[in-house]
Amino acid sequence: MDRIDEAILKLTGYGLATELIEPEDVIYIINQLLMTLGRDDFKGDSEQAEAYGKALLDDEKSLKDGSVLEDILKTLTDYAVEAGLTGGDSVVYRDLFDTKLMGVLTPRPSQVIEEFRELYAEDPKAATDWYYGFSQDTDYIRRYRIARDMKWQTETEYGDLDITINLSKPEKDPKAIAAAKKAPQTAYPKCQLCKENEGYAGRVNHPARENHRVIPLEIQGSPWCFQYSPYVYYNEHCIVFNSRHIPMKIERATFAKLFDFVKLFPHYFVGSNADLPIVGGSILSHDHFQGGHYTFAMEKAPIEREFSVPGYEDIRAGVVKWPMSCIRLDGPNPDRLVDLADHILTSWRAYSDPEASIYAETDGEPHNTITPIARRRGTDFELDLVLRNNLTTEEHPLGLFHPHEELHHIKKENIGLIEVMGLAVLPARLKQEMADVREAILSGADLRAKETTAKHADWVDAFLPEYKDVTERNIDDILQSEIGKVFAKVLEDAGVFKRDAAGQAAFDRFIKTL
Repeated sequence: MDRIDEAILKLTGYGLATELIEPEDVIYIINQLLMTLGRDDFKGDSEQAEAYGKALLDDEKSLKDGSVLEDILKTLTDYAVEAGLTGGDSVVYRDLFDTKLMGVLTPRPSQVIEEFRELYAEDPKAATDWYYGFSQDTDYIRRYRIARDMKWQTETEYGDLDITINLSKPEKDPKAIAAAKKAPQTAYPKCQLCKENEGYAGRVNHPARENHRVIPLEIQGSPWCFQYSPYVYYNEHCIVFNSRHIPMKIERATFAKLFDFVKLFPHYFVGSNADLPIVGGSILSHDHFQGGHYTFAMEKAPIEREFSVPGYEDIRAGVVKWPMSCIRLDGPNPDRLVDLADHILTSWRAYSDPEASIYAETDGEPHNTITPIARRRGTDFELDLVLRNNLTTEEHPLGLFHPHEELHHIKKENIGLIEVMGLAVLPARLKQEMADVREAILSGADLRAKETTAKHADWVDAFLPEYKDVTERNIDDILQSEIGKVFAKVLEDAGVFKRDAAGQAAFDRFIKTL
């Protein structure tokens, strides 16, 4: 049998094994795949596709880790590249095409929504379990790429911080970048979060989403949408976004919306990036939250000292033992938490303390905002409010409360919601750079002699004397531990009230104004 016909049968069998399609759909799906691949003839039948599906069910590991799907899609995309169907051979063009193939197998939005709602009526967790698996089975979440990410935890005084070197997000090659610049500019979809991405074919400067399905929600009486992140930096990493393309804004309604979500999905946390540049996320133009089913170090961090706000004595409030400046509110009534959170936000927006280098505004530009995170704690509701400030100075042009320059060799990017909670998303370049640093340390080579290691030389010189014996067996653990320690310092830099006595006294000065 022709290898392409066989791959078509295997992909159809995959659809059966993952229940993306039913046996009655097989002939239709085969014909749709033939059309997508520009083929008129076919040597195969529905019985063979069903046999492949049954065989896949017996190979559960390959089915669940996505490796079998990766192989099938590679075969079909290789053919498409050779046949001139893709426009190019880079990962950008390949992703556009293999997503089109998976779109053939992906059910219509109405079917997905119906299944989700039926499961939700029985149990919200059953609904999210199914939807998360579905989003992986459609290859919207590419499991085989996520598996490439380097992940570990580092023990610190703030708990076990999560570290990941992101290798799952493909880097564009120069040809694709050039093509994207030349591509006609379009405002559809307006951004990668807009609901109009559902089913969109994509282009060289916008990812394909034929295999993407979103779940509609009602949040504070308005239409919102729920989906998973294709890069899942942590378990069930979801995105909750406004159905309208409107900018991020931290306000009283934000806290109410966060609690609406955790009422709908009590097993999930949800948080929002701040709404100002530098301290905000990568997409400030579209109102959205991020959540999921994961316990970060921040959630485990204890209250260092409690305090009470006049008029809100029914709410437990305290300062969290965390490198960033975090106030935790806890109580059974989410409406009361919203009231106090709004009071704290209003106070913080207007707060200045020159002694602590905190200015509410300069030349009319506001600097103070909050990164909020909501969750259930048993029957109670909990809200973490992380105080943020985006002031820049001559000494720190990227941000005074931003990773300082001596840490940029590891982390230079903005500290958004995910990092705030204790998960470092580090750039892919570090994989090769750490391999080169490893080799240089073990061989005794000059770290400053090579471009990829020179930027790390001062760092290595500082920590290496602390280790009496560095060998092939322990070097990887040492490097991972030291990277984690750098991330802890990154978070301390981002904290508006420092962890020393002066910083905590300044924190208490703010609390007394509430």
